[in-house]
Amino acid sequence: MNEDIVVPIAFFGTVIVLSLGIPLVRGYLRRQEQRTALPPIDVEQAARLARIETALESMAIELERISEGQRFTTKLLSERADAMGTLPRPDAGAIRREPG
Repeated sequence: MNEDIVVPIAFFGTVIVLSLGIPLVRGYLRRQEQRTALPPIDVEQAARLARIETALESMAIELERISEGQRFTTKLLSERADAMGTLPRPDAGAIRREPG
């Protein structure tokens, strides 16, 4: 007679553990997920990031403009040197100092 009761007790015990355990595990996992989620960005920080992004883009444009000017100047100097038949010396503008 004892063996006849073991199966239903085990079944109902399993049902109780699952019915309580699954919601508890889900709640725990939601809490862990919320802790690792990034906090929401407030409006002031979003505006500040937008201004930084705009400033960075304008600096990149200016840097590209300067680089283009440098490439153009280098091209002109190279063409001028080719037209003259000689290349300028690297130390042409340097001041020579006497040792001692």
